Amino acid sequence: MNERILVVDDDGMSLRLLRRVFDKAGIESRCCQSGAAFRAWLEEGEVPDLFLLDVHMPDASGFDLLRLIQTDPVCRNVPVVFLTGDEDVKTETAGLHAGAADFIRKPFAAEVLLKRVRNTIELNRLHRDMAQEIRVKTERLARAYIQIVQALAASVDAKDKYTHGHSSRVAAYSREIARRAGFSEQELDSVYMMGLLHDVGKIGISDAIINKPGRLTDEEFAVIKTHPAVGAEILGKIDDLPELRLGAHWHHERWDGRGYPDGLKGEAIPEVARIIAVADTYDAMTSNRSYRALMPRERVRAEIERCSGSQFDPRFAAILLDMIDEDTDYTMREV
Repeated sequence: MNERILVVDDDGMSLRLLRRVFDKAGIESRCCQSGAAFRAWLEEGEVPDLFLLDVHMPDASGFDLLRLIQTDPVCRNVPVVFLTGDEDVKTETAGLHAGAADFIRKPFAAEVLLKRVRNTIELNRLHRDMAQEIRVKTERLARAYIQIVQALAASVDAKDKYTHGHSSRVAAYSREIARRAGFSEQELDSVYMMGLLHDVGKIGISDAIINKPGRLTDEEFAVIKTHPAVGAEILGKIDDLPELRLGAHWHHERWDGRGYPDGLKGEAIPEVARIIAVADTYDAMTSNRSYRALMPRERVRAEIERCSGSQFDPRFAAILLDMIDEDTDYTMREV
């Protein structure tokens, strides 16, 4: 593919010479003889492979045009090479610091000009292609990571024949509560992951206890209460994501300090654990369990309201209550 270059230079003789050099080399070039002409060209939205800018022009310097290019959403990643008759090292240094890819001094040798222009274009293409490849690989890794986490969460849910989809629903409710609370997109992704994995510690709990149809004994409940610490231990081994353990470890803490495993109180409980706590309880009430059917919507709402400020952080309980009020068809439940 032929290279495309936009040249801006107020010297007509220089423009004609540059055009002859580029035409002979098979490079497509377009020329502007002023800053005003360049601005008009920029509004057309075309994207060249390189800008070749004269440093000194009556109505705009090359530095002025470089700043315009850097703020243009279409052309800001196109490399800029300055063309100048200056022998001043300070000007060249300032240009490179401003973001120019190279400096070519007048008078120039055609072979040197072409070599440096083509090298700059090729380097920029290589950088762009590498960046795209990194983005693609990163997206693939992210998708694979999410699928692995979802598979792990599903395997935990599968231990309890009455709670299929529990972790996915808790993750979705938690993400929506966090979104309404003003969390950033990156934080929302983290909340969702922690919601998916909040019960991962149950992987070490006996199926007989998890699926027991009747009331648990004190000894059995004591075993159940170990799953937050077990989950925290499992997720704590992921060194690159130390925050991943927060939801698993403390989603059974209570705002009033009467929860487990550590009896944390109020804002001492990590924020994401407070979100997951109310989402987890909501899903428990709106799902069929071995000992009861899912609860009616109004009863669930009344229970969340009653426990606001005791079991739940009032801020996140209020957000969930708004979500319940908006869900007039009661779609936020196990189906």
